[in-house]
Amino acid sequence: MPKRRVIVPQGMENIYKTYHYAPGILIGETLYCSGQVGRDADLNVVEGVEAQYTQAFENMGKVLAAAGAEWDDVVELESWFAPDMGDLQTFMAVKDRFFTNLYPTWTGFAVRGFSMPGIIVEIKCKAILGLTS
Repeated sequence: MPKRRVIVPQGMENIYKTYHYAPGILIGETLYCSGQVGRDADLNVVEGVEAQYTQAFENMGKVLAAAGAEWDDVVELESWFAPDMGDLQTFMAVKDRFFTNLYPTWTGFAVRGFSMPGIIVEIKCKAILGLTS
């Protein structure tokens, strides 16, 4: 039977301790990642659209790496945008810096807002480890 392993990358311990959720859960070879936003390790929201998109992907990359996964292992990507998807082309350009070989499924949503003021995007993914090895 597969085991449940909590994934908390270095620098994200405060999320687990303060907000009581795991950045990732690894069950067998399947990694379920919590939504990542464009804020730094001190929970400060990054300024600028492209910078915030990039930071969200970098944060997701930390979760993937802590579980032993890579971007090519990601099979599903979800993204939420507030207040609309007006900067979708910028998001796609940033996304394509991380997904350079194998592309995941992708669903995007527009939402009213997020838990912290200033956040304009949240991304979430699911990965299956070892798909590309």
